[in-house]
Amino acid sequence: MEEERKKAEKAQKPKKRIEEKKKKKKVITRTFFTMIAIIVVIFVALIINDYIILDNNKKTNLVINNNNITSNLKNDVLIEDNIIYLSKADIANFFDKYIYDEKESNQIVTTYGKKIATIGFEENTITINGSEKRIYAHAIKKDDVEYLPISEMKDVYDIEIQNIEKTNVITMDSLDKEQKRAIVSSNLAVKSSTNIIAKTMDRIKKGDSVLVVSSDKGYTKIRTENGKVGYVKSDKLENEYVVREAMTEEKQVEGKINLIWDYYSTYGSAPDRTGTSIDGVNVVSPAFFYLDEKGNLKENIGNKGKAYIEWAHKNGYKVWPMVSNAEAATKSLSITSDIMNSYEKRQKLIEDIVDACVKYKLDGINVDFENMKQEDKDRYSRFIIELTPRLKEIGLVTSVDVTAPDGGETWSMCFDRHVIGNVADYIVFMAYDEYGVSSTKPGTTAGYDWVKLSLTKFLQTEEIESDKIILAVPFYTRVWTTDNSGKSTSKTASMKSLNDILPNDVEKKWDDDLKQNYVEYTEAGNKKQIWIEDLDSLKAKISLITDNKLAGVGCWQKGMETDDVWGMIKEALDLK
Repeated sequence: MEEERKKAEKAQKPKKRIEEKKKKKKVITRTFFTMIAIIVVIFVALIINDYIILDNNKKTNLVINNNNITSNLKNDVLIEDNIIYLSKADIANFFDKYIYDEKESNQIVTTYGKKIATIGFEENTITINGSEKRIYAHAIKKDDVEYLPISEMKDVYDIEIQNIEKTNVITMDSLDKEQKRAIVSSNLAVKSSTNIIAKTMDRIKKGDSVLVVSSDKGYTKIRTENGKVGYVKSDKLENEYVVREAMTEEKQVEGKINLIWDYYSTYGSAPDRTGTSIDGVNVVSPAFFYLDEKGNLKENIGNKGKAYIEWAHKNGYKVWPMVSNAEAATKSLSITSDIMNSYEKRQKLIEDIVDACVKYKLDGINVDFENMKQEDKDRYSRFIIELTPRLKEIGLVTSVDVTAPDGGETWSMCFDRHVIGNVADYIVFMAYDEYGVSSTKPGTTAGYDWVKLSLTKFLQTEEIESDKIILAVPFYTRVWTTDNSGKSTSKTASMKSLNDILPNDVEKKWDDDLKQNYVEYTEAGNKKQIWIEDLDSLKAKISLITDNKLAGVGCWQKGMETDDVWGMIKEALDLK
């Protein structure tokens, strides 16, 4: 039986081999024909690819600065009576993220570049930078969505708009961006990508003019006269030329900023600096403007202030006077709050600032509002948002003073540093009063470690561009006195007065974390402590400017410094 089984198995082996060979042959044959079919499909696709236009718009497409952003729209583009409407949400996404409804006047307020505009829902008017003009439409609401007649607001957003009805495409181009054209050298299909197989977006003919967007690896991204954006081979374009040059905003100050505050009280007058100069300084900020106890903008300029401006300009210094709310805030927090919470009052203050800048031929403004309500943080941001374009319109700089990110409600939490840093030309970090006049515990005025940590928050947490940050350093410190009961008080001491204050035999100890010399001694039975601001401590803090590529330095205040600081700052920041 066993032999018969073995004989049967042996007889079956040749048959199995034959069947396995047949199966392999079928697999190879099937694979071969599959590959042939794929090749044929690819070949056919390549042949007909140039002749099939797959990109037929079923709804209005919107192309902004040569990018088709239709799929990113929150709401469809509306066209009614030849007026093009874009939803407020989409304008916020692509033009003005700070656009908002002003409930006080039932209007939409929008800012962009050098313009601030208001438009309502009833009258066919728009107000741009304080001037009202007639237009052919107004804002509308449809299905609880607010829309703005963007085709009537080209001047606000500085754009040109084209409605290409043939292809159902609307193009919007910023007038401050470069625009280039080229001539097509042969009939071409415009592709959606540079892949071998890509849908055809449009067809263009030899001699057609197209907008050139960008070029890379032998392909050029173009926009056709039909508003379609796609790719062609770069060697199929010729005679490239610039239609419009890019408009770049030149900075007032080349290199690092070295700003000095020239403070004097509302009862004083501008200092007479005739015949003097300050080595390395390129911006001065005299105490010209302030809010009075009624919230009105007051000026403290006079003939001495005019002479100061003339002196500064003769020396090549830009003049960014300080606008302070100190007097108003001292009287009541509600004075500043009242202005910030009223659109009309904000605009009145802005108009007064602009008028004063024009009158005295100033170069910018330094807004120094402090001691404000935390709940007014967003309203203060609105003030800066609305002020900046008005100043930009006349070529002026907006700089805004803020405190360190961590602190009290009315001292620190009243600023939205991210918004201010994004909108204003410069945000000035007042890196002092770490332990200030209200502190009950003795400490340094501006320790290096605290300044460095705060700067990190500006750059990383608040996400402010480094070249917009001016680091302000103190030319003063505090002399702390602790009596036998343990109560501590302090008095301000300028850098230049310290030699007269310190006892001759006092020992200075360097604190490497604070980058400061520290002294401690007894006077009349009281403990004295001073964290000294001197050339070494300032040099350490100013090194953070170059390390973090900041815009420059601000110095508080002129007259408190020792003479050697100017040479040190000039060298540290490579100033002319």
